[in-house]
Amino acid sequence: MSDDLTHFDAQGQAHMVDVANKAETHRSATAEGRISMLPTTFERLQGGQASKGDVLGVARLAGIMAAKQTGTLIPLCHPIPLTHVAVEFELDANHHAVCCRATTETVGRTGVEMEAMTAVSVALLTIYDMLKAVDKGMVIDTVRLLEKRGGKSGHWQASVQSA
Repeated sequence: MSDDLTHFDAQGQAHMVDVANKAETHRSATAEGRISMLPTTFERLQGGQASKGDVLGVARLAGIMAAKQTGTLIPLCHPIPLTHVAVEFELDANHHAVCCRATTETVGRTGVEMEAMTAVSVALLTIYDMLKAVDKGMVIDTVRLLEKRGGKSGHWQASVQSA
């Protein structure tokens, strides 16, 4: 297998990466994604008229909780003691969409990119769940890593930062 695919051993079998010899450093990651919906659904969300209550408040908590559970959801991820998780939403009225951005941080031996992407994914899925009664055609897309800092590979940033 290719040396850059760290989740495979020399025989091509999946394994959890050994991070014991890595230095503990401050690491952070930011991810984003969006969910688009019908104009009427967006209006209900924006006006706080969803029958299940505070959609964005619940989605924020779901994203934070998901980030903390990433190691149990993604088979080869290490459980990471997160030092900070932030989940934020931006309403895009022109496109009837909600953009979600999550930032995760730790001081540890492995990065937090998966935690940020998991937070975004679950936050957006929660929005879908809470609004699906009025709009089953919502679309979640563009979930991606925007930036990561720390560790051996250092700083990385996506070339375009807009969901």
